[in-house]
Amino acid sequence: MALDLRGRIKMGLRLFALAPAFAIGLPAQWLALKLGPAGVPLVRHMPVIFHRYLCLVLGVKVIREGALDPRRPLMIVSNHVSWLDIVVLSSLFPVSFIAKSEVGTWPVVRTLARLQRSIFVERERRAKTAAVNAAIAERIGAGDAMVLFAEGTTSDGLRVLPFRSALLGAAQAATAEAGEAVLQPLAIRYTHRGGLPLGRAEMAEIAWYGDMDLGPHLAALLAGPGLTVRVSLPEALPVSASQNRKEGARLLEMRVRQAFSAASRSRSFRGAEMPLEEPDAGTVPAR
Repeated sequence: MALDLRGRIKMGLRLFALAPAFAIGLPAQWLALKLGPAGVPLVRHMPVIFHRYLCLVLGVKVIREGALDPRRPLMIVSNHVSWLDIVVLSSLFPVSFIAKSEVGTWPVVRTLARLQRSIFVERERRAKTAAVNAAIAERIGAGDAMVLFAEGTTSDGLRVLPFRSALLGAAQAATAEAGEAVLQPLAIRYTHRGGLPLGRAEMAEIAWYGDMDLGPHLAALLAGPGLTVRVSLPEALPVSASQNRKEGARLLEMRVRQAFSAASRSRSFRGAEMPLEEPDAGTVPAR
């Protein structure tokens, strides 16, 4: 999408405002990581400040409904719409992410992901699932809250895709030490842009999926009006070592779908063209 003069000016101003955050925040996080165990509190909480500032500059208003379950070990299981989800969730909670291995090859993004201590997963290599689950279990067992985008890809922002169950085994593995772990469902939905409800056409400019290039998508966000996003936290699901993984994924998906649809029924969202949730008519192309 070609940007007009006003859009280019807005993008330039936002990039200028973001520069100090990157110049200060990234080295500070790197130093905190070098401190080892002594730096863990800083490593967990500095990204929250960093991403809150990003939301402020980008004009992203985050509305949170509910709270994280206080019990640990904890894994957050969310739907996934855009790369912006990471900024939104990181502005709310001290979290790390379970990311696909390709993210570790993207310039700039890979640096941010590693500084936030993401765990990279080769989703197509099932033979490595047990090792990945063990690594995730160790992290959540140590008190880290890990975010799993359970659809395995980004959606078009109009629906929640079926949840995959393989990596939920990490929460079960964590029960070996703790006895019980907790899976926290989370629904993220973009509802407004520039103060106006998002319809189908506008959502196509917000969601990042299929074969969309990151550069133009990022530029459009930097140059465009601000966004409102709702983050809903339904009741958490305790998990034990003996629980059926697929049944757990089904229950989590149901709770996320219900919360995702409820965002459309809020008073501020009435009158939007976007459906509560379209039934799955095929799959959205995987990234």
